[in-house]
Amino acid sequence: MTSPDSSLIDRLANHWRVALPLILRSGEEVILALELDLNQQLQFSSGLVCLTNQGLIAFDNQHDVSTAQDSSKWNYWNFADDLKLHLHDHAGVASLELFNQDGRLALWRFTLAQNPIANRLLQQYKIEFAKSMGHELESGLEQTQPLCPSCWVPLPPDQDECPACTSENLTPPSTWTLFRLWRFAKPYQGQLFAGFLLTLASTAATLVPPYLTMPLMDDILLPYQSGQPINYELTAFYLGALFLAALLAWGLGWAKTYILALVSERIGADLRTSTYQHLMKLSLEYFGGKRTGDLMARIGSESDRICLFLSLHLLDFATDVLMILMTAVILVSIDPWLALVTLTPLPFIGWAIHVVRDKLRYGFEKIDRIWSEVTSVLADTIPGVRVVKAFAQEERETERFRLANQHNLAVNDRVNKVWALFSPTITLLTEIGLLVVWAFGIWQISHDSITVGMLTACLAYIGRFYTRLDSMSRIVSFTQQAATGAKRIFDILDHVSSVPEPANPIKLNKVEGRIELQNVGFRYGNRSVTRGINLQIAPGEMIGLVGHSGSGKSTLVNLICRFYDAAEGTIKLDGVDIRSIAVADYRRHIGLVLQEPFLFFGTIAENIAYGKPGATRAEVIAAARAAHAHEFILRLPHGYDSLVGERGQSLSGGERQRISIARALLIDPQILILDEATSSVDSTTEKEIQKALDNLVKGRTTIAIAHRLSTLRKADRLIVLDKGEVIEEGGHDQLMALQGVYRRMYDTQARQAMDAVDAELGVTHG
Repeated sequence: MTSPDSSLIDRLANHWRVALPLILRSGEEVILALELDLNQQLQFSSGLVCLTNQGLIAFDNQHDVSTAQDSSKWNYWNFADDLKLHLHDHAGVASLELFNQDGRLALWRFTLAQNPIANRLLQQYKIEFAKSMGHELESGLEQTQPLCPSCWVPLPPDQDECPACTSENLTPPSTWTLFRLWRFAKPYQGQLFAGFLLTLASTAATLVPPYLTMPLMDDILLPYQSGQPINYELTAFYLGALFLAALLAWGLGWAKTYILALVSERIGADLRTSTYQHLMKLSLEYFGGKRTGDLMARIGSESDRICLFLSLHLLDFATDVLMILMTAVILVSIDPWLALVTLTPLPFIGWAIHVVRDKLRYGFEKIDRIWSEVTSVLADTIPGVRVVKAFAQEERETERFRLANQHNLAVNDRVNKVWALFSPTITLLTEIGLLVVWAFGIWQISHDSITVGMLTACLAYIGRFYTRLDSMSRIVSFTQQAATGAKRIFDILDHVSSVPEPANPIKLNKVEGRIELQNVGFRYGNRSVTRGINLQIAPGEMIGLVGHSGSGKSTLVNLICRFYDAAEGTIKLDGVDIRSIAVADYRRHIGLVLQEPFLFFGTIAENIAYGKPGATRAEVIAAARAAHAHEFILRLPHGYDSLVGERGQSLSGGERQRISIARALLIDPQILILDEATSSVDSTTEKEIQKALDNLVKGRTTIAIAHRLSTLRKADRLIVLDKGEVIEEGGHDQLMALQGVYRRMYDTQARQAMDAVDAELGVTHG
């Protein structure tokens, strides 16, 4: 099992991190910490349970957290033979109980969001307990419930990979990943070849001036010092050649930079487009395990980093390599021994690059993951700012951002510590190399092996050689950053959808809407959600799905829409397995109206026509009329051209719902899915929406989920689900006569409705 991770403690709220060092006993160290968010009365309250090397300590969340530094507000339990810890959950609330032979010592409650860490704490408690008491570890204790090192969720049996996380974080980034970018560069290979030739030519042009310093020194300046007159014609020739070489290097450098910058921008654009296109093809299962900010960072900042590397740093690297190779050849042609001395620091620099590269590779990969945590906080809170303000949680969200930002800063500091030592070391080695060349050159001049002009030219070349060597060593950082970004993007591109396209899809010409479910089952990881469901829905029939929360209603709808594929059994449309139909072709025949309709930023007309972008204005208006939305749309300042704002926040819930119904009506689907379409609106708005729904369901196979059973009175059949299985089926009157689950649910809702009316009228019952 993975050892305790100090990052769990680092992520605690600031008041806990301050208090813990003050209340720990001598020699006591925290192994794991579980933050509590409920008290025993199931009210939201802050508390903490810590597993230490001596036992358990806990802050009594009946007290205010401002007193957390007072050790008297904490409870301590040392490991003892009869000390037992139990964890269980029910109805969204989890409990951790501490027992000994005399009874229960403590009870802590928390929401299921904390359950993964609680599982981790329980398993680690068993290990620490056994160690402290000198007991043998239970057989297989550390293997019975392995946990994901990232999210701390228990892993499925016989799997070492978390279903909630992808394997991408387990594979370290490699520089070779950058070569996979060739698939995006291949369409521009002509421009890339031209850029390479220009780079070669511009590099050669920059090597001309040092070579001309030899005749300037030996044929003009040194003879002049010996008393000979200056040859002005020859001097003008050499100076003119120097100017032309500089001008040529400038022109070629501009051309190569411009061409390669254009190509790199196009490669970056293609990379972003391909990644986003692939992302849209992935199933909902993939998005369920990812945060919006992380995906945005990958497609945005990671592709920008790769583009910058291709357009600037890779070009510099290619120039550096060419410059070093050409300089080495010229140095050998001038004096082989001097060239050999010049290359002395190379093995040491190569060794330093090899050592630092691996540290930077892991460091930059972690920086990118931590940075995605920062962007994820922004992606969570900015769209949900109304909820943040409504519950006055500004300080809490600011603290969450501060912790994420602090974590990012700490990781960056560790990488910068390595990089800060590496760069000056390379500079020192090159400076030492230059001193060695000076000493060896002076020794050769004293023995008449070379001339002063040759030494001057060599020094000019060596200066450029070491400058390029230093620059090339610094590019290690940019290369590892680009490799990390490429890996994170290819993690998306390599992900295979759990809802695959058929190899030879069957084309649907005309859909009747007959749906058959044959022994359908589905699992989330190793947890069975639905099983053994057999159901036949006739064309044009309206089916109502009924059941308590968690009974499998939404899962069944997701399977029919093929957002997920069934783990067992088959689902057929008009006798054809839906897995043999192209996903897009199949979903074109399904209209979906959700409990919380999502509207995109744009006009009302654009939102209604989202499923049919080419719809005429007349078709849009007809759909809006049928959805009973036309009247309120006309009251808006710009009618159908009115902007609805981000997520449609400028409209009421009922207005958004009617636009959603109009959107479904416009595509004229043969199958209609209604998922709690009227549960979040008032009774007046519900009547308006119900009229729209009556128009929508005519002649269509309809599957409706509704919390209020009264809204399903018009359904031809009702299907009652419980724990993922169909337990009752029939019309309203039939199910009422069965005196089963449906009858109890209906009676409960009827009593609640009567109580609400009585409360409104001020009636009390004795």
